[in-house]
Amino acid sequence: MQKEKIRNPLIKRIPKELKSEFGKYAVIFLFLTVTIGFISGFLVADNSMTEAYEKSFEKYNIEDGNFELTEPVSLEMKRKLAEENIKIYDNIYLEKQVLNENTTLRIFANREEVNLICLMKGRLPEVEGEIAVDRLFADKNKIHIGEEIEIDNRKFQVTGLAAFSDYSALFSDNAEMMFDAKCFGVAVVTGEQFQQMSLTGLHYSYSWQYEDKTQYSRQEEYEYSERLMKILAMDAGNPLLKFTPEYSSQAIRFSGNDMGKDKSMILVLLYIIMVILAFIFAVTIGNTIEKEAAVIGTLWASGYTRNELAAHYIGLQVIVSVTACVIGNILGYSLFKEVVAGMYYNSYSLPAYETLWNGEAFLLTTVIPCIIMLVVNLFILYNKLSLTPLKLLRNDLAKHKTKKAVRLPEFKFLARFRIRIIIQNKSGYFLLLIGIVFANILMLFGLMLEPLLDHYGREVEEKLIADYQYILKRPAATESAAAEAFAVTTLQTDFSKKNNEEITVYGIKKNSGYVVRNNIPLNYDTSGVYVSEGILEKFHYSIGDTLNLKELYTDKTYEMTIVGSYDYPAGMAVFMSNEEFCRLFGKEEGYFNGYFSNEEIADIDAGYISSIITLNDVNKVVRQLNDSMGSLFPLIKWFAFGMAMLIIYLLSKLVLEKNASSISMVKILGYGTGEIGKLYISSTTVAVAVSILISLPVSYGVLNFLYAWIMSSISGWITYYIKWTVFAEMVFFGAAAYAIVTFVQYRKIKKIPMEAALKNTEI
Repeated sequence: MQKEKIRNPLIKRIPKELKSEFGKYAVIFLFLTVTIGFISGFLVADNSMTEAYEKSFEKYNIEDGNFELTEPVSLEMKRKLAEENIKIYDNIYLEKQVLNENTTLRIFANREEVNLICLMKGRLPEVEGEIAVDRLFADKNKIHIGEEIEIDNRKFQVTGLAAFSDYSALFSDNAEMMFDAKCFGVAVVTGEQFQQMSLTGLHYSYSWQYEDKTQYSRQEEYEYSERLMKILAMDAGNPLLKFTPEYSSQAIRFSGNDMGKDKSMILVLLYIIMVILAFIFAVTIGNTIEKEAAVIGTLWASGYTRNELAAHYIGLQVIVSVTACVIGNILGYSLFKEVVAGMYYNSYSLPAYETLWNGEAFLLTTVIPCIIMLVVNLFILYNKLSLTPLKLLRNDLAKHKTKKAVRLPEFKFLARFRIRIIIQNKSGYFLLLIGIVFANILMLFGLMLEPLLDHYGREVEEKLIADYQYILKRPAATESAAAEAFAVTTLQTDFSKKNNEEITVYGIKKNSGYVVRNNIPLNYDTSGVYVSEGILEKFHYSIGDTLNLKELYTDKTYEMTIVGSYDYPAGMAVFMSNEEFCRLFGKEEGYFNGYFSNEEIADIDAGYISSIITLNDVNKVVRQLNDSMGSLFPLIKWFAFGMAMLIIYLLSKLVLEKNASSISMVKILGYGTGEIGKLYISSTTVAVAVSILISLPVSYGVLNFLYAWIMSSISGWITYYIKWTVFAEMVFFGAAAYAIVTFVQYRKIKKIPMEAALKNTEI
């Protein structure tokens, strides 16, 4: 007869252990679920939206470039362009003021061939008096479908909200430093309606496409577009006003270049959480072993092997972790994915996307945490199980002989008692210190970002070279006494072909009245240059090093010796004398293509001006960063607060459980819950307070290192800065977390029975 398989009786202990430690495992479960859900949701949304953006070029037939002329393009010019295998499409638009004097709407006729539209909600206009507007512009200005907007004293009903494939970032001009989706948007009306509208604000813009773009490398495309620009400029009777190849179009490329860059910040967040995760698992399993030492010793002495015991004691954590991973991934692909996608849609006018499976997200947020949990727990388990069964039965987990008690000064009894508690639980309080350091690193990460951007905005304003920087297409004279000519070009770092940084190179006149901070002696005869401090900080350059830069679309490189720095937070810039600029770039003596001025210059024809950089343009960068990441700041802050509560709860609980016998004995002697709390919880209070204070400089240093890594993958540089009030907030949140935990611990003290003192007598 076949023997009936005996069920392992240890399995019955798992539900009982879960019930007795439900609070602990519930908190760990929630922590894991939220971590996996948010990080997974971010990576899934980021990957899915990036994929949708990349596919939009073919799906919506995005242009290879556009240009604007003073008059309609001539048939002769169309013929010349056709000979160059270029196809031209009308992209004529009207610019109208709507809502208020600061808000502009760029209106097109409905697209049917190129730069197609992704309808997000509603429908496209079908008859006169209807209009579909960009979704992001509508959101920022609280415009809804069915409402009316006034254009040229005529009402237009909004029938749809759309994403324009050639305006995923709402730049009104390609020379802008940053876009402002509240003040500029795009819209579409029917072709018939467009013909009937006022010609005020009419722009003769055209899109082009190559017959076969795939045959060109980036450098060949650059050379080809340069030839195309020269052909267009040949028509003196119809001047070329704007010329923007697709690869340099901010409206098309900015969002694609920016998407994915937040990933580095999220990965830093993930790595911090991974370390904290391993720490929490280590503390949890260590706590379980210490509490169950006598049971483990009994089971081992009864014939259970070390592997069977390890499998049993890791089983509940495996169940909790796997369940959290499953639910976390479900939330990541649903709730949290939508939260992150909403953050992207709040910044960019992106098309609809399809959720894609992300293997990297599954590896980083699910596989690795499970491996960490298994490795850490098994290491601690086998380390503890290396003790003999007799030691475990006696609850003697120390591998080394206990030293003699430390002799304390003649303090009052309660003071000496508290000090003795701290000494006896020094390992637990050391773990508490490490846990609070981890929590405060994450807390500082969430609290520092908003003040950092505010400080950056103030720095930019205070250290702006001039109120106006006019960048010219070609030299143009002015009678303005406030204007100072300079030469400028754009190069890029020559470190790697993947993540090169654009650098603005200025050629400054001798004895400049604008570039005067730090006393730059620009009348030298050497080839040395001064660089903005961001270049030194980001790329780890020092004075005397050689800076290698290259042209944007060719392989031509330049070497420059760094002889000093210039405090210019508004951008990554290089400053040299105008004479050196002309020599280095082969320009005639006295060449210039820009003006610094603290007054508006009115006597330069608009056709000569490529861009005007003002304080408002620079501040758009700060506004956009706040807009795109602002919703992330409070999430990180409250996540860190919850994590601090979890760590303090687990570790203070460990201290109480280790002292359960002592607390029980004190109860027998007649002490009440409040008096016992003053002894044990006040000792933990001292440890928490000291840990919080120590964690402040440690978290500052660690985040300084991590911040440099984050910024290395983002364009530009914002100097690391922590506002002093952030540290006050960290102390406040730490104290608040501990206050909540203290309330719970008082209840635990109350539940410790008096007979506990009799259960752990030595055998």
